[in-house]
Amino acid sequence: MSKRKKPSTVRHTRSNQLARQTKPPTPPPDEVTAARIKEIIHPATMAQVSYYHHLGLRERTLTLPVMVALLLSLVWRQFSSVNEALRIWQKEAHLWAPTIRVSQQAISERLRTLPAELFARILDDVLPQLQQRWKQRQRPLPEEIKWALTRYERVWAVDGSTLDALVKRVGLLRNLPDHPLAGRMPAILDVTSRLPQRIWRTDDDRAHDQRFWDDILPQIPANTLLLFDLGFTNFARYRQLTERNVTFITRAKKNLSYRRYRIFAHHGSVHDYGIVVDEGGRPLRLRLVEVYYQGHWRRYLTNELDPQQLPMLYLVALYWQRWRIEDAYKQVKRLLGLAYFWVGSDNGVALQLWATWLLYAVLVDLSDEVAGELGVPLADISLEMVYRSLYFCVNAIQRGETNNPVQYLAENAQLFGLIKRKRKPPALTRLNLTLHRKP
Repeated sequence: MSKRKKPSTVRHTRSNQLARQTKPPTPPPDEVTAARIKEIIHPATMAQVSYYHHLGLRERTLTLPVMVALLLSLVWRQFSSVNEALRIWQKEAHLWAPTIRVSQQAISERLRTLPAELFARILDDVLPQLQQRWKQRQRPLPEEIKWALTRYERVWAVDGSTLDALVKRVGLLRNLPDHPLAGRMPAILDVTSRLPQRIWRTDDDRAHDQRFWDDILPQIPANTLLLFDLGFTNFARYRQLTERNVTFITRAKKNLSYRRYRIFAHHGSVHDYGIVVDEGGRPLRLRLVEVYYQGHWRRYLTNELDPQQLPMLYLVALYWQRWRIEDAYKQVKRLLGLAYFWVGSDNGVALQLWATWLLYAVLVDLSDEVAGELGVPLADISLEMVYRSLYFCVNAIQRGETNNPVQYLAENAQLFGLIKRKRKPPALTRLNLTLHRKP
């Protein structure tokens, strides 16, 4: 008998549909923010036109720049359907795309056939530029990140996330017994800038994180500190990371089989051991750190064997920064709407995914500039409230009160709730308060 598959718990489609249908679209961005989006994305779009022709695609009404503008507007303004966007498109321009009259069938065909790799290439061109803009700004960093950048060139996190269910009302999906999921998206995120470094997608919604190692490893440069969770546990890959001069921090399984060869610390709430695990018949040296925190022993693994190079306190605090990639997934899904798909075709889903990540990167860039204006870490700024507060910028610019959205947001940061409430002390402070207590 075949083993029964465990049903997925990712089933938000119906609630997302109802939420989209019961609220009006978000207003278009103010003219300054729209110009910002164009400045960042439009040159990268035009750079792909020659590749567009190389693929044998003809020029038509719905050109590549027009489709990029339409899809970005669909994401930014949270339209409930393509039809709703088309109705507005006949009266209002979408970013740099002028008003136009096309049929819903034409758009559907374009979403089905326009190669999604064009949008992926645009994102790949935009991200290094945004990373450079981040480096040029001045704003404080969390203490553990600031410390890490003195020893490593970059701090990255990697993780995978399951996409939500597709809408069954289109195409061949109508006859399926349930809502199929849209697949999985693994990503590499720069923890310091909050910008993605690389994103993939597979239509297999049951793909395990282990399947993504072959894609991830070539993307990780030497002298990187890499953070990942238990789903990526693989000692052969740990050896490869070590050989590439990549330091990692991850969690250790409860049933980890190992032999201790050295004790760095063993007191109170802290255990720090040098261990040897068996990897395919070959010994692999790692470091195991156990911390008693909030009533539980938490176990971490790293290939940095020197506690002077990576002290236990920073090791744990840096692993907690892995949650930044979970925040990014939450924002692209819930805030920017990647939990709701307009179409059921595989290509249409990929187009929406790349368009959403493009706007996420623009939103991070805008929020980082607000953080620089306020002189606070980007981690203290709520991306959600920055996105929602742009509504007030539209009205303020129309009233002639400002022509600088970043400055206007910074001046009204408290009113708009842009700075997150301090519910907990910083990670290093929390660890210092607890690590020397007896369990």
